[in-house]
Amino acid sequence: MAIKVGFVSLGCPKNLLDTENMLYMLADKGYEIVPEDVDADVIIINTCAFIESAKQEAIDNILDVAWLKENHTLKGIVVTGCLAERYRDEVIERMPEVDCVVGTGSIGHIAEAVEAAYKGERYTRFDSVDESPFYSERVITTPEYFAYLKIAEGCDNRCAYCVIPDIRGKFRSRSIEDIVAEAKDLAALGAKEICLVAQDTTRYGEDIYGTYCLDSLLQALSEVEGIQWIRLMYCYADRLTDAVIDEMANNPKVVKYIDMPLQHISDPVLERMNRRDREESIRATIAKLRERMPDITLRTTFITGFPGETEEDFEKLKAFIKEMRFERLGVFEYSREENTPAYDMPDQIPEKLKRKRYDILMREQRRIHKENNDKAVGKVMTVLCEGYDKAAEIYFGRSAADAPDIDGKVYFSSPRRLRDGEMVEVEITEVIDYDLCGRALNK
Repeated sequence: MAIKVGFVSLGCPKNLLDTENMLYMLADKGYEIVPEDVDADVIIINTCAFIESAKQEAIDNILDVAWLKENHTLKGIVVTGCLAERYRDEVIERMPEVDCVVGTGSIGHIAEAVEAAYKGERYTRFDSVDESPFYSERVITTPEYFAYLKIAEGCDNRCAYCVIPDIRGKFRSRSIEDIVAEAKDLAALGAKEICLVAQDTTRYGEDIYGTYCLDSLLQALSEVEGIQWIRLMYCYADRLTDAVIDEMANNPKVVKYIDMPLQHISDPVLERMNRRDREESIRATIAKLRERMPDITLRTTFITGFPGETEEDFEKLKAFIKEMRFERLGVFEYSREENTPAYDMPDQIPEKLKRKRYDILMREQRRIHKENNDKAVGKVMTVLCEGYDKAAEIYFGRSAADAPDIDGKVYFSSPRRLRDGEMVEVEITEVIDYDLCGRALNK
């Protein structure tokens, strides 16, 4: 009888792709994947450990699953992902409920870990994160009409607050041929939208081709039949070349949306963060994007409460947000992470002040978001239908201005029955919080 394996996948889309790779590896070897934890013999928890809240979520999930081991038929627990790589032996030492720990560079050995966990044996494996291979075969867990596509792994940026280079290794790109081949497979399965992800998508190609090649990759992917939307995530402003901007502006398959975490606008803070960008270059990049694509949706994130952030720095950031009126924006309170340069920096900001500054910025952004949404009323948008809410008797989906999982929705009525994944023209009639409402045109 096949060992039954359950999965808990936490963290970002890049982590989800690792989960999908492991699902394929196990299914290919004859393991039975079960959707319900209570039915599993072994549960794999693929963790995140980027900031304190992510670590706590991982620990909480491990403890929840441990209850099944103590009180039900669960035989073993395997912990993988960023928490496993970052804390290694500490996971088993501090959480004896865990049987096996597999680092981010060792997911190709997940079957060995499952076998050991099923037998109640200890197993740990941590291969080099700098040399871990790319896996293109996976079990898609997102709806068939969209999928994430990893174009590179690792990071060399060494931002002062970030542990990702230690967890994921040096930056390394996949070949264009490999990425396009996977995109064709996804299209054959029904994908209409692909979201390109990496720790730094704008650096794509430098390590293997000697120059930035994101524009060439976008051109190649746009030739894949069936793919209608290509979305760029995790871009760095200082590496956003004119060639990429031109490709975005001229290629109808590349949605006019970019996720570009800026983290701050005050030069002294950016310098302490070890970011390469400065206010002048950030402003220049934003101006260029909006000049070439007046309808572009800019998504960014900022960190407030970074060590040494003065009131003047904070006021500068707040004024910048007011001025730029980003269509999508998130704010994080600085998380003090051990083994990062920022951990030992002087002038750490009190938690209450971090929270106060966070609240101020998010309150301002809510106002901006509402005003931006109000301007959409009366316009017609192309919406990717994602489903039907039977209770509310209304369809829902996303426009090109909304990335999966992180942005808002468009709710709409339709004079005809729609399929999930169908593209439909929707006239916007009202705004509800962060979401839009409208009616599908009878086309």
